[in-house]
Amino acid sequence: MKFAFALTASAPDIPAWLILPFGLLLLLIAVVPLSPAAIKTLWEHHYAKVAVALAALVAAYYLARVDGGAAELARTGGEYVSFIALIGSLFVIAGGIHLKVKGEATPLENVVYLFIGALLANVVGTTGASMVLIRPFMRMNKIRLSAHHIVFFIFLVSNVGGSLTPVGDPPLFLGYLRGVPFFWLTQHVVGAWLFTVGAILVAFYCFDRRSFRHAPTQIQEEIAHTREVWRFDGKINLLFLAVVIGAVFVPDTHGLRVILMAAAGFASYRLTPKVVHEENHFSFGPIKEVAWLFLGIFATMLPALDYLESHGQELAFTKPAHYYFATGALSSVLDNAPTYVNFLKLADVRAGGTGVAALMAHDPLTLIAVSLGAVFFGAMTYIGNGPNFMVKSIAHDAGAHTPSFFAYIVKYSVPVLLPILALTAWLFL
Repeated sequence: MKFAFALTASAPDIPAWLILPFGLLLLLIAVVPLSPAAIKTLWEHHYAKVAVALAALVAAYYLARVDGGAAELARTGGEYVSFIALIGSLFVIAGGIHLKVKGEATPLENVVYLFIGALLANVVGTTGASMVLIRPFMRMNKIRLSAHHIVFFIFLVSNVGGSLTPVGDPPLFLGYLRGVPFFWLTQHVVGAWLFTVGAILVAFYCFDRRSFRHAPTQIQEEIAHTREVWRFDGKINLLFLAVVIGAVFVPDTHGLRVILMAAAGFASYRLTPKVVHEENHFSFGPIKEVAWLFLGIFATMLPALDYLESHGQELAFTKPAHYYFATGALSSVLDNAPTYVNFLKLADVRAGGTGVAALMAHDPLTLIAVSLGAVFFGAMTYIGNGPNFMVKSIAHDAGAHTPSFFAYIVKYSVPVLLPILALTAWLFL
């Protein structure tokens, strides 16, 4: 099935109160990780019920009160299945790949590693790249592992790096489902990507060089003269990864795309040696949480999208930079996938409501602004993108120092990342 993102003149008149389930679900996702342990435990036991209940409320209204509501729910359900098939298969395949490294990295070697990670994020997704690369990165720097190593890894591998392809980050895949060609972003944002990634790497090198120089002379000499040894386990998963990437280009006739992705994920899980999963501490917990929460998100964001279609002209967004910073501001604290969809809808409405193809042809900078805003600003907080908290959790469990929620913002994202992202807007938008 092909999913089209077309607007019509007959958008349903959605009452504003029906947007509340969407806002409530996103608020819970943002606030619960910062809550006391008792509340987090309660949420962990009941988040699926909350997501389903809110989704059911919206679905019931659409079935009972909206003309064509059943068809709209069916279309959204199809998008959800395609979305989860991609995210889930990449999650499982990445969990079957394990990199072992011995040795210590210099600042320059860390820069090269993070750049490779940023590239890899466009192939296996930010979640997959983060899972595969964070533990080797910590082992490479075990003698002098500092907070900046974890923070800049989140900046580059878990977020900014994955902005070139629909595979890179979930919002871009939703754009692909809505008609944005696979390589359209690659062709249009590579300059902004290179500048932003390069600027972040320069900032990281300054931090890491300072850390290296402050290390005892004995440690500096040990790092400089230690030869790194690498080992790659789970090579069979490269084949399954190729199947998933190839499936993205397959017409989704009779669910063929979903079937191929699911089959690749299943085969990966069955054929990956158990010891590799154990070394990666692999479990289905994270993808289970994503599946339930996004079920709720996909359903509850329908009223928000339809409301934007009816009232989007009332918002005073006139320049691509407005969309970039507005999308980014919400993506910093809310899930960036629905944020992307909502602002894509708004951009289309303000352009005349003729669809994504017309937006690409007549106002490509606005589409670029929404795409980059959703991906780049996900790095501003721990809750801006799914892999962020996952990386923080892995690092914390390994004994690495990780900044608190507010220290992350005050010490790193606001003084370091935000000026770079603002400069990107000034240069490219």
